[in-house]
Amino acid sequence: MIERLKMVSLVILGLFLTAIGLKFLALHELTFGGTAGLATVLTFLSPWSWGVLFFLVNLPFFWMSLKKLGKWFTISSFMSIIGISILRDGLDLLPFFSVPMWLTTVLAGLCIGFGVTLVLNNGSSLGGIHILALYLDQKWQINRGISIFICDLSIIVLAGLLVGWGSALLSVLVIFIASTIIGRYKKSPIKVPEQQPVFEKARSQSMNES
Repeated sequence: MIERLKMVSLVILGLFLTAIGLKFLALHELTFGGTAGLATVLTFLSPWSWGVLFFLVNLPFFWMSLKKLGKWFTISSFMSIIGISILRDGLDLLPFFSVPMWLTTVLAGLCIGFGVTLVLNNGSSLGGIHILALYLDQKWQINRGISIFICDLSIIVLAGLLVGWGSALLSVLVIFIASTIIGRYKKSPIKVPEQQPVFEKARSQSMNES
């Protein structure tokens, strides 16, 4: 029980850090990769808030998560997505200090990097592109790194067309900083306690076949 409360607390902290990082990006019309970046791009075209758009763009990925990653992980991710949607929109209602664009890039990358790491390391996720990449990898053996790269690149190109290539290039730097932190401090693959034996068995079979 205590361990589960600790995990939930760390996930909430991770969501809060990520929301702050995304708020920094919004100050200078910068974006990010994945569904967070897609929701940001859509705010340039829609009057809806980032939180509403982020929740909507993640909906199609939940059936993939339920099918491939299990019920516990899907519910946890669903709650995280609702949580960060509320936190991010809530920050728009509060006074927020402005910083130079170069500092915004660094702070956003650090906040998102450590925030997402806390979420992933404690059995949850922010859904979206990573679930799609895992699904494509398992179903058609499409390398998940390539899938994520193509999706993120498409989002950055779209952002460049809408708000300028200078902002798009700085967004790439944000993604690089955050991805470096996530890759360095991620403890293990996505945790799915109830489904882990199934995944281990599937991975063993895959290794034997190869």
